Amino acid sequence: FTISAFTIGGGYVIVPLMRKKFVEELKWIDEEEMLNVVAISQSAPGPIAVNTSIMVGYRLAGIWGAFVTTIGTVLPPLIIITVIAKFYISFKENRIISSLLLGMRAGVAAVIIDVIIKMTKDIIKSKNYVSVAIMVIALIAAVIFDINAALIIILSGAFGGFYYNFVKKAGEI
Repeated sequence: FTISAFTIGGGYVIVPLMRKKFVEELKWIDEEEMLNVVAISQSAPGPIAVNTSIMVGYRLAGIWGAFVTTIGTVLPPLIIITVIAKFYISFKENRIISSLLLGMRAGVAAVIIDVIIKMTKDIIKSKNYVSVAIMVIALIAAVIFDINAALIIILSGAFGGFYYNFVKKAGEI
């Protein structure tokens, strides 16, 4: 609830905060499971923060955990955006608010870059060169060829699933 209430910037900004809380502080899941949860949450329909919360909540307490984490993740922004929507016209034309939002966008970009760097380091540290190759090819597909993110995620998952199930023996993963 508190992470969702006090995080400004959207789904990818909340991921490192969730990681810090769930992995480092509460130790509900480990680093590898967090990476898997984020990968699944990102490729599933819906907001990444809600999807991640549902998966962690379900893992901890089953269907009730998923339900409670969904409410806790959705309720704060719902309340906040309802208040903002009521006053949007006056906010929109306020120079101070506009400049604050502009500055916040730069901060959000920095947090997203931080997530990218940490996830990249984790993949490289794993010394799983197939995963590193998938990451590099996916990056090239996104940046150079402007391929849709959902397609990149689906193809990366399909290739990883094929490789690790049919090419590489299960004990070698």
